[in-house]
Amino acid sequence: MAVAEALAVGPRVRALREGMGLSLRDLAERSGVSAPMLSQVERGETSPTLAVAGRIAGGLELSLSQLLRLDEGEGVTVVRHSERLLGGRADGHRYEVLTPPVPGQRAEVSHHTLAPGAITAGPGDPPIHEPGSRETAVILTGRIRLVCDGVTYDLEEGDAVTFDADLPHHFENETEAEVKFFSVVAAGLRRS
Repeated sequence: MAVAEALAVGPRVRALREGMGLSLRDLAERSGVSAPMLSQVERGETSPTLAVAGRIAGGLELSLSQLLRLDEGEGVTVVRHSERLLGGRADGHRYEVLTPPVPGQRAEVSHHTLAPGAITAGPGDPPIHEPGSRETAVILTGRIRLVCDGVTYDLEEGDAVTFDADLPHHFENETEAEVKFFSVVAAGLRRS
């Protein structure tokens, strides 16, 4: 890796580490790379070998190509309205994924529409998000109920809720009007 690449990867390693809430010592334990070496890489003082960069990437739960951004495009991806991924797991629940399928993406933004009387999943269904995921939902129109790990939360237009998305959860629309909300799921974050 050239010095210019080391300068580019150092701040990225630091930003990713801090974004995951990891100290240098935490990342050292997860990657098997010493904390002093990680510090030198982050400051751009040294260029990691491919083997060391691979271990750092593994500690950050990324592939080497994701860490080095070898599999990314220009840095900006536009998802046109006509290109949104459409889905729905239950009757009366529609959603569109607004984020592109970019490697290494740590969050997914989706727009949901829930018909009167509909739910997003069955109360007994297992969670569909990976361990450590967090979800934030913002209610755009109407009133909705979140049931998370057996506890209910009534939400109104303009309310936002954040919860551990790896727990059993679903949204219920017990009103006579359609409800719309945005959801952001951040994958694989660690509980503190």
